[in-house]
Amino acid sequence: MGLTRRELLAASAMLPGPRALGQALKRRLNILFLFPDQLRFDWIGGNPQLAVRTPNLDRLGRMGTRFVNATVASPLCAPSRACLASGKWYERCAVSGNDVDYPLSQTTYYKLLRESGYHVAGCGKLDLHKATSDWGLDGKRLLPEWGFSDGVDNAGKFDAIRSGAVTPRDPYMAYLHRRGLAAAHVADFRRRQKNGYADTETTPLDDQAYCDNWVANNGLELLRRAPKGRPWHLVVNFTGPHNPMDITRRMEKLCRGRAFPQPNRCEQYNPETHLAIRQNYTAMVENIDRWTGIYLDELERRGELEDTLIVFSSDHGEMLGDHGRWGKTLPYQASVGVPLVVAGPGVKRGVTNKALVSIMDLAATYLDYAGVGRPADMDSRSIRPLLEGKTGEFRAQVRSGLGGWRMVWDGRHKLITGFDPEASRRAAGQTKPGPLLFDLERDPLENSNIAGQEREMVRRLAALV
Repeated sequence: MGLTRRELLAASAMLPGPRALGQALKRRLNILFLFPDQLRFDWIGGNPQLAVRTPNLDRLGRMGTRFVNATVASPLCAPSRACLASGKWYERCAVSGNDVDYPLSQTTYYKLLRESGYHVAGCGKLDLHKATSDWGLDGKRLLPEWGFSDGVDNAGKFDAIRSGAVTPRDPYMAYLHRRGLAAAHVADFRRRQKNGYADTETTPLDDQAYCDNWVANNGLELLRRAPKGRPWHLVVNFTGPHNPMDITRRMEKLCRGRAFPQPNRCEQYNPETHLAIRQNYTAMVENIDRWTGIYLDELERRGELEDTLIVFSSDHGEMLGDHGRWGKTLPYQASVGVPLVVAGPGVKRGVTNKALVSIMDLAATYLDYAGVGRPADMDSRSIRPLLEGKTGEFRAQVRSGLGGWRMVWDGRHKLITGFDPEASRRAAGQTKPGPLLFDLERDPLENSNIAGQEREMVRRLAALV
C-alpha cells in the first residue's frame, strides 16, 4: 500500500535539501596531501646532524604531529603509489613494479572519496600508469577512472624526456615545447644520464619552468577552481627531490658552502662530489619546503587552515650513496623510511610520535576523516586515533617489499629476507642470500648483520614477513 500525499510531504521534509546537504559536506575536513618523490626520512629540519633548513615543515610539525618511524609498503614509485591508492600491502596491490599499470578494476581511496561527495584533485607525478607512457597533453587521460574530479597528471623526470623529447606526450613536456625550452632540457638530462649522480650542474630552465615549481602552481590553480560548498582533497605530487639533482641557479645560491657528512660506506666519488650531490638534494628539499609554506599561506588566505587536514610525506627514500647505493628499491632505512607530518583540527600539536606507521595507512586515514567506511579488503589502518592522542598503540610491526625481498621491522629489529647486498659482486645464482637482521637502536646505519647471533629473533620476525 502506497503512502498518502500528506505522508510523502512529511517524509520529504525530513530529508536534507541541496543546501543542507552542501553544509553537511562542507563540515567534513578538506585534505591537502603534499607528496614529494624520493625524500628520505631524515632529510628535513629537526635532524641536528644535517644542515637542512625546512622552516615550513617545522611550522607544520608545531601545528601537528611528526612521525619518525614511517615507512613505505614498497620503495619504488609505481608499487608504492599503488599501495597507497589501494590501501594494500605490496603483495596485494597488483602492481609489482614500474612495468605494471594500476588495474582499473581495483578501486582507489580517491574514488571512494569522490563517491562520498568530495571534490578530488591531483597534480604532478601520479605514477598509476607508469608502464603506459601516454598522459595526454592535458594530463587527464585516466583521471576519472582513478577517482579524480580534476587534475593534471604529468610524467616523471626521465619518463618525460624518454617519451616526449621530440613530440610531447605529457603536459609538462608540452609546456616546455611551447616555451621553446624542450631541446635544452632534453640535452641537459641526457648528459646527466651519462654522468649519473655526479652531475650537479644547474639546469638551463628558469624558475618558472622548473618542474616542481610548475607542478606546485598547477596545484594552486586546482585548489582555486575547486567548487564552493564541497569538501576537497588535493594531492600535489612533486617530482623532486628525485634524481637527477638538477637545481636552478637561485636554488644553488642557497645550498653551496654547507657541510654534510659523507655517505656511509661509499667511496664511489671523491668527497667534494659527494658533498655537492648532498647540497643539490638539500636545495631540492628546501624548494619543496618553500612551496609547503606557500600552500599553508594560501589556506590561511582562503580561511580554510582550520578546516583542513594537512599531510606531508613521500613515496620512498633515497640512498644518497649510503652502502654504496643510490636511488631507492632497497630495504635499508634510507630507501624505505620517509617523513610523515600531519596537522589539522583535532590533531595533537607539537608531538613527535614513534609509532610504526606505513604510508599505505593514509588511505584508511583519509576515509576515516571523510566519514567513509574502509573496504573490507583494505590492509590500511587509520592513524586518526594516534593523531588525536586516543591511543599510543598502533602496529606491532611494519612491512615492505619489492620483487623477491621482504622486510619486517618491529621498531627495533629489522629482518630482511631474499636480499643479497653483495649480489653485484657475485656470480649469478652462486649463493642463496641468507637473512639480514639489524638492531636499529644500536646500529642505525645498518652496518652489522646480527642474524647469526640472534636466531630466535630471526625466527620470530620471519613468521611475520
